Amino acid sequence: MNVFVGILLFIAWAAVVAISDCRWRRISNSVVVAGLAAALCCAFFQCGPFDISPAQAGIGALVGLVALLPFFALGVMGAADVKVFAVLGAWCGMHALPGLWMAASLAAGVHALWLLITTRTRIAGLVRQSGATLELAGKASTPYAACLTVAASAWLVVHGMAGGVR
Repeated sequence: MNVFVGILLFIAWAAVVAISDCRWRRISNSVVVAGLAAALCCAFFQCGPFDISPAQAGIGALVGLVALLPFFALGVMGAADVKVFAVLGAWCGMHALPGLWMAASLAAGVHALWLLITTRTRIAGLVRQSGATLELAGKASTPYAACLTVAASAWLVVHGMAGGVR
């Protein structure tokens, strides 16, 4: 296997996650497990797009899981977001996680601000004039896992341009 296969697997997985999160605000466990398996296989066969060893992939997955787990426990983040971040740790390594977290959080903040403006929420008092603002069932909430995978895909492009992709 060569690195091109790893790039295709990563982009395909990231696209499925982003589309699922944006469209249904749900990411099935099978998509998460498939992404983790692909990341670990790419690391094992040294064909991953981010040149991660199996040990780095395992540590990255663990760090990704532990880093966002408190947010899930506090009820401010979905379980799928945490699991996707762990899988991104397996794909990209733990060294990439802080940057991905910051980029995704900035994108999510812009999305939330856009929702506040477009739903005519008065920001000063956070009082709604009509309808729910950041609701989940109505899909107005921010698709954080999509923000994470878009940030990781952008990092892949930057990483590739810098000569990091073999």
